[in-house]
Amino acid sequence: MTTALTPVAAPPAEAVPTADRIADLERRLGNPLDPANPLGHAAVLAADERGELLAAGERMLADYGLGSEFVPTALGGRLDRADGLAHLMRAVFRRDCALGIGYGITSFIAALPVWASGSAEQQRRVAGLLASGGRIVAAYTELAHGSDFSRTTLSATPSADGAGLVLDGGKQLVNNVSRAEAALLFARTDDRPGSRSQSHLLVDLTSLPPDRMRRDRRYPTSGVRGCLLGGVDFDRCPVPADAVVGESGGATETVLRAFQVTRSVLPGMVVGVGDTQLRTVVGFARDRILYGRPVAGLPHARATLIASFLDLLVCDALATVGARSLHLLPEETSIQSAAVKYLVPKLLQDSSYRLSVLLGARSYLREGPYAIFQKAARDLPVVALAHAGSAVCLATIVPQLPRMAERAWPDTTGEQPPEALFRPGAALPPLDLGRLELNSRGRDSLTRLLSASYEDPRVDALARMFADELRDLGRRAAALPPRDRTVIAGRRGFVLAERYTYLLAAAACLGTYRHGEGFTADPAWVIGALHRLAGRMGLRPGPLEREVTDRLAGEIDERFDHGLTYDLNRGRLTRP
Repeated sequence: MTTALTPVAAPPAEAVPTADRIADLERRLGNPLDPANPLGHAAVLAADERGELLAAGERMLADYGLGSEFVPTALGGRLDRADGLAHLMRAVFRRDCALGIGYGITSFIAALPVWASGSAEQQRRVAGLLASGGRIVAAYTELAHGSDFSRTTLSATPSADGAGLVLDGGKQLVNNVSRAEAALLFARTDDRPGSRSQSHLLVDLTSLPPDRMRRDRRYPTSGVRGCLLGGVDFDRCPVPADAVVGESGGATETVLRAFQVTRSVLPGMVVGVGDTQLRTVVGFARDRILYGRPVAGLPHARATLIASFLDLLVCDALATVGARSLHLLPEETSIQSAAVKYLVPKLLQDSSYRLSVLLGARSYLREGPYAIFQKAARDLPVVALAHAGSAVCLATIVPQLPRMAERAWPDTTGEQPPEALFRPGAALPPLDLGRLELNSRGRDSLTRLLSASYEDPRVDALARMFADELRDLGRRAAALPPRDRTVIAGRRGFVLAERYTYLLAAAACLGTYRHGEGFTADPAWVIGALHRLAGRMGLRPGPLEREVTDRLAGEIDERFDHGLTYDLNRGRLTRP
């Protein structure tokens, strides 16, 4: 492993398809139910009890070369598709959310601004660091200011001799800062107010004077206990002048682009946590006998499992479409990414609660065959807050609603989004962060799918219901007073923003079904998914047909019996 941010040539990319790399990673993770497996549930739970990351898991991911997955292919890595990265990391999150976050995702978040704005030399150095198994951390958060980056107090001022910069201040809740070789710091480089006062600094933590930097503090958490969330403090700490990434004062604009990627990709990874929770409760419901029959056969339990399965499919559809939009619709992802980051964690947490009721007292147990459930339930809320909370995401959507109501939503006959958006195996153009727009400027092609026609009359009727809701949302958004069209909007603006996320999810489901193959072309799942979304919006689509519920219940059992994932991919898991 490299020990400093020194120029290291990245190894050449391995031309292995994403599906094969996922299968390889799943094989390395092994059977989660095997008590002798050093990467199984028993080992994961034991590490969590100790407040440590799973050491065997870190060794496996290092041997796999996970850092190269965060490096673009143009720099010698394997990152060519945003959805591919999400699906690959989903395998890790299915096993251990803390491992997924704690080993590498922080490095992915920190590297993105370098890929977006860094010099060729900075990009080469970070690519070499990650490909060699090193870590870089993203240091944005200051507890005193939360998500309000405009008030950051960590400063980088010119040194007395003008040869470099001097860091003063600190950052908190930075994952892996105590053991990372490098950090991307979000620092104030200008005392004047405004968005041009902050810059990114790429800093080699191993070369800084030890008496000018302290990074030994740790923040214990209730979830992802193994993650090393710490703080770093600088006291007149010198750094080179060339540490600035991109243009001085340009960090805020870079963040607004880079965060579109993370908001689109990270929720797709976390779908794996919901998969593990559902699988755990399905196993319990099939084994537990009540009133002379398995719990899974009782009407309420059956409905709960189906509802959670459908919510997981909705999350996957929205997250996958959002990730592929980064390649295909970069002018629209400012709003799509916020919707993904808001809705996917919300649906997963709601599902976690419903499943915990079905699991009963066992949902609290930290040992035994179902103990992995409580760990996932504790991890999920931490992940939901990470990087951008729900209020921040809705605040991103609110100001854009009136313009979409004026420009995009009345045009129901315009060009449909490309088919490749909904086909995970279809080719994608390279991810170009420079093409990501800071504002959608009223563009929204995805919701046109609500007004399209569908061969199945049940799907068509549900689509029309959502199309009517979009028209109503447009009228209400156009009538918002000036204050409610800003990030400090009142309840009205935020309610409309939330309803829009449901409509966007419905459109993603319809597009996935319309252009799907195999299971995704089956009307049962999309009918069920649209019913779930309609119910959350207070609509009345009527009860699901018995044919649909039977089909979904059968799918749940088949996937459990054959070791298939509960997402749209139906991927194969490692089982005895």
